[in-house]
Amino acid sequence: MDSESLKLARTFLGKKVQLEFDQPVGSSYAPHGIDSYPINYGYVPGVPAPDGDDLDAYLLNVFKPLQKAEGVCIAIIHRTNDDDDKLIVVPEGVELSDEEIQKQTAFQEHLYEGVIVRE
Repeated sequence: MDSESLKLARTFLGKKVQLEFDQPVGSSYAPHGIDSYPINYGYVPGVPAPDGDDLDAYLLNVFKPLQKAEGVCIAIIHRTNDDDDKLIVVPEGVELSDEEIQKQTAFQEHLYEGVIVRE
C-alpha cells in the first residue's frame, strides 16, 4: 500500500512541475553535513506533503544555482524508512536511468532507504 507521501508524489509523474529552491547548487546544509549541494534541491510551492513542508523535489541535469525552474517529473524517490518522498524533475526532453538518478542524489539519499518509482 502506498504511503500518503507516495500517493501525493505519484500525481506529478509525467507532468510539468514548477519548483522553487531553498538549497540551490553550491549551498550547504549543516544538519545533514552537506558542504555543497551538487544539484538544485527544493519543493513544489503550495503543495503540502505529509511531513508538513511543501513537497520536496530534486532538479537533475542542471548544474547552475537556480531560485525557480520548470521541469518534468520522471520519477520519485520513495523513502521506505521515512514518509518524505522526493520528486525527480528534469528539463523537458531529458531521460535518466535509475543509476543516473541514484548517482546524482546519493549526496543526501545515502542517509535513507529508498526505491525509485516510475509510471
